[in-house]
Amino acid sequence: MGGSRGREKLMTCESCHRQVPRGKAVEFEKRSVFSTDLRTADNIFTVSSNTVYYCISCAKHRKIFEKKKQIAQRRGERRSE
Repeated sequence: MGGSRGREKLMTCESCHRQVPRGKAVEFEKRSVFSTDLRTADNIFTVSSNTVYYCISCAKHRKIFEKKKQIAQRRGERRSE
């Protein structure tokens, strides 16, 4: 029947490991950059992203809401140009 009925999946906060419903969890994309730091043509450079979830209190403490706001503003500036 309906796919969104009933109990939401619980997500684990990355910081305090609290169980939070997915609707209340704050989703944040962490980016990791790996490089061999060689100044030659053999330099290997990769960027990987990982989605992590935070509870509201940890997201406020880590100022993730402000980071998401800045990202949205940057995306808005690119579209307007």
